Amino acid sequence: MEMIKGVSKFFMMVVFLGTIMLWIMMPTLTYRNKWLPYMRLKFGASTYFGSSGTTLFMYMLPMIVVACLGCVYLHFKKRKSPHHNDRETNGVVVWNALRKPMLVKGPLGIVSVTEIMFLAMFVALLLWSFITYLRNNFATITPRSAAAHGESLWQAKLESAALRIGLIGNICLAFLFLPVARGSSLLPAVGLTSESSIKYHIWLGHMVLAIFTVHGLCYIIYWVSMHETSQMIMWATNDISNLAGEISLVAGLLMWATTYPAIRRRFFEVFFYTHYLYIVFMLFFVLHVSITFSFIAFPGFYIFMVDRFLRFLQSRDSIRVLSARILPSHTIELTFSKNPSLVYSPTSILFVNIPSISKLQWHPFTITSSSKLEPEKLSVVIKSEGRWSTKLYQRLSSSDQIDHLAVSVEGPYGPASTDFLRHEALVMVSGGSGITPFISVIRDMIATSQTQKCKIPKITLICAFKNSSEISMLDLLLPLSGLQTQLPSNIDIKIEAFITREKEPRSEATTEKIKTLWFKSSLSDQAISSILGPNSWLWLGGILSSSFLIFLIIIGIITRYYIYPIDHNTNKIYSLTSKTIIYILVICVSIMATSSAAMFWNKKKKYGNVDNKQVQNVDVPSPTSSPTSCGNNSFREIESSPQESLVQCTNLHYGERPNLTKLLLGVEGSSVGVLVCGPKKMRQNVAKICSSGLAMNLHFESISFSW
Repeated sequence: MEMIKGVSKFFMMVVFLGTIMLWIMMPTLTYRNKWLPYMRLKFGASTYFGSSGTTLFMYMLPMIVVACLGCVYLHFKKRKSPHHNDRETNGVVVWNALRKPMLVKGPLGIVSVTEIMFLAMFVALLLWSFITYLRNNFATITPRSAAAHGESLWQAKLESAALRIGLIGNICLAFLFLPVARGSSLLPAVGLTSESSIKYHIWLGHMVLAIFTVHGLCYIIYWVSMHETSQMIMWATNDISNLAGEISLVAGLLMWATTYPAIRRRFFEVFFYTHYLYIVFMLFFVLHVSITFSFIAFPGFYIFMVDRFLRFLQSRDSIRVLSARILPSHTIELTFSKNPSLVYSPTSILFVNIPSISKLQWHPFTITSSSKLEPEKLSVVIKSEGRWSTKLYQRLSSSDQIDHLAVSVEGPYGPASTDFLRHEALVMVSGGSGITPFISVIRDMIATSQTQKCKIPKITLICAFKNSSEISMLDLLLPLSGLQTQLPSNIDIKIEAFITREKEPRSEATTEKIKTLWFKSSLSDQAISSILGPNSWLWLGGILSSSFLIFLIIIGIITRYYIYPIDHNTNKIYSLTSKTIIYILVICVSIMATSSAAMFWNKKKKYGNVDNKQVQNVDVPSPTSSPTSCGNNSFREIESSPQESLVQCTNLHYGERPNLTKLLLGVEGSSVGVLVCGPKKMRQNVAKICSSGLAMNLHFESISFSW
């Protein structure tokens, strides 16, 4: 198994680096005069694929191979032994140094040393490509050559620069959709998650639209100077379609305008629905440059299409909701039925859709349960903040007569594995509802302590709340079931809770109760399960490879017996627009057919099928005590309940904010993992402390919980 994992990882890196080498060499004369003619001779002269064969096999195929190898690697990847301690190895010391935050404040957010390195290399690739393109092409532009085309020298150079700017944008576009392919193998294969990669999608999105905007403006200036404004509405069937490019750019600009934080936070629905214009953006981009050239930038979108259709299939199922715990802090914990075979890591997220609130909106929520501790349940916590969550809270809290809640989900998505056990201590800093990711971490640690004989890191939870009512979120740290009578003896947990806007406990705070609603299920409700079954990575690799193979077979037949007899590989007779539409349709059909077949096969094997008995509408006794009933620095004797055990570990501080520097530097241990989730300023302060060098044992975990 280890050999297969190592071989797949090796070839994945070799193929990916080979693709990057092609990108590096593309602007050079060596590529244009030697490599490209050879590739066209080998792949572009076929009667089955025509000129599209060159880009199809040299750019598209390698990335599909990389994604498939990533699936094999993840399938055979094994977790490290819990007894393994790698804190002292040189490799881990270097890795920890590379993960330290380098930039804390600025437009890029919190950025690690590694991210700065890769960003610098990517920008260097863009600059290298642009400068090399211009140098090689400007050398061929002379006053005489420009005059031969009815242009002045500056107009000829402007047109040449405009084209090359568009080529640079294609490099960014090639990577744009990879960070948002939530179920893709490429992200977890390199240790990334979909939520932590969102910032890369944002960076690339800004680059793509800024570059394409400059590309379009340069051409408009050129056409106006040449008195050829009619070119703006030209749709050439055998050449570049200018109108298609303009439609694509307008769709992109509309999406871009709604991504700015002020608009996205205040008008989330506008941002959400406008982003569906990515379909228009990509469709008309392909029509603009033709399918032949778009294959250079298309692999990432192909992988995204597979992921998106699989998510669509999963979202068709109605999920069984077991209960809803309504907290005084305007917070809801939804608990779903889960297939025991579904395993996920702490800090994973689940996308939730509730048709009775909104049929189109999907919102991500951090999973608070542990698949080790609660094998048949999955829980998420929803804080009433926006319109969608407020409507849900009002509906559930205002009525006791709701006996069924229709819900659809996508996910879970999260890291392929987490290794918090490598630290001697673990510090989690949260603000408000930012505590939710850490609930799953604490529950997972408890489960590990019950099933494995290993040293559990000392846990310190530093949480800040605005009001006393929000302390009730501490009641969610432990599940209602799945625990022994007490917390395991090898769990050392300390909770420092700060209530910033109140100087003393409210007398009515202790009387506020947690309301629990229990739902009945319908026959159509199902437990949450992986759409591709327990061997999901192998199935995903099979879908990617088989869909691409089916696409090649169908396109080969169509080209050989329909397009080639008409065009003879000249690209001048048969319409490029028609050819592009055919290619797009075949890609969609291939992906839908293979994905649907994989899903139905797994359903046929009855994976995810659980007993559809009705969930009894009975109540479960709430904990008799909780951290909320504990006064400032107060102490209670441990009783026969895990919740009672948690009381002793909790210190409440009223009317003050946490002194993060003092609290973090005071944690003992040669290796202290630090996680943070909360307001932007809090995240920046924690990152600044970890990167300041005041304590070399602090290791900032590069996990993002902010979308």
